[in-house]
Amino acid sequence: MKRTGIILLVVLMLSSPMAMGAVSDAEFAQLRADFAAMAQRLDALAAENAALKQSNAEQASIVADVQEDIVEVQETVIVEGAPSWTDRLSMNGDFRFRYENIDEEGDPERNRARVRARANLQADLPGNVEVGFGLATGGDDPVSANQTLGDGGSSKNISLNLAYANWNAAEGLNLIVGKFKDPLYRVAKNPMMWDGDWTPEGVAMTYQRNWFFLNALGTWLESDSKTGNSNFSWGGQVGATGAIGEAKLKGGVGYYAIKTQGDTTYFGDTSDTGDFYGNTAVEIGSGLACGTTGATCEYLYDYLLTQVFAEVDIPVAGIPVVLFFDAANNSDASDNDTAWALGTRIGKVKDRGQWQFSYWYAEKEADSMFGLLTDSDWAGGGTNNKGQFFQLGVGINKSWAVSVQYFINEINISTTNPSDYNRLMLDTQWKWK
Repeated sequence: MKRTGIILLVVLMLSSPMAMGAVSDAEFAQLRADFAAMAQRLDALAAENAALKQSNAEQASIVADVQEDIVEVQETVIVEGAPSWTDRLSMNGDFRFRYENIDEEGDPERNRARVRARANLQADLPGNVEVGFGLATGGDDPVSANQTLGDGGSSKNISLNLAYANWNAAEGLNLIVGKFKDPLYRVAKNPMMWDGDWTPEGVAMTYQRNWFFLNALGTWLESDSKTGNSNFSWGGQVGATGAIGEAKLKGGVGYYAIKTQGDTTYFGDTSDTGDFYGNTAVEIGSGLACGTTGATCEYLYDYLLTQVFAEVDIPVAGIPVVLFFDAANNSDASDNDTAWALGTRIGKVKDRGQWQFSYWYAEKEADSMFGLLTDSDWAGGGTNNKGQFFQLGVGINKSWAVSVQYFINEINISTTNPSDYNRLMLDTQWKWK
């Protein structure tokens, strides 16, 4: 518009009498027409320029919006996309402090303080695979991670407790290899056959679908054939779950083949009858009872075990009550071949103020099961014993609980002169994950 005004000013100047005197009327008229056309052209160019500026501004706005969208998508991919390696890791563990008193007939009364600490790391990998690694206190005892305090405050041992891969191959189906938590079901967590601290080494499978479950285990008691005592044992359980009203039912049968006949001990002193954990052992060559002359000993029997178990969980006045039965028989032994346990658990400790009471009675004849892997606390561990167990626990909060446990047992029940074994344990325990 400014250029148009200048042109009009020129036209007005040319319209003055002085200008008219310099040019003819025809020439002046032509000049005015040229200037008018030029003005129209300049106005058109100005309009086109304004439209172009508007278009460029709109395009710049669109580009800015697109760039913002790209940034938001990138941020979303970073935050919500494939998880980082830290997202695939999880940890859990526990710490327990225990004071215990052991009163075994014929031996001095014993008091000691013990700790147990376990820390586990799990990684979730592609293909529904979990890889785990765990450390625990204690030495090389296969059924205990307890560490007795003392020795002037010396440093304590930390051992490999878990190292495994678990493949969730299909719905309800898990295949496990390495050193892992015991996959076999322990009725009401009763350790009659398998100690709760035992972590088998080998392969395992667990399957549960609807009412049916199956647990199978193959474990090396010794994998190195160089020792001359290699042993791969196997077994499994099949069972079912159901309900009658509010009562939940669970039961099944198990079979385990532990071929030990003619083998020396897998853990401990091969000439010490105590390191056969209640099982019958004889001295190699002489056939005399182990420990008679101090010669190397071997197992007299295999442990071909049949197990039957059942559990009922029913609420009473809003309190969970569990009743259970567990029994086993060794078909290879000629006598002292049967074990059984019967008990109850009332309440459950999960949070502050909650409580739990447990009781069971059990008898484990000498060759009714493989003694090395049974409960290490009951009657000092192993078989050839019987008695009662009492426990009372109270929750301090979701992660902290305290309990008192008392064992009233008899040991060496296959002899004519069994002896008493009483044990008191005071525990305080924290769990984390």
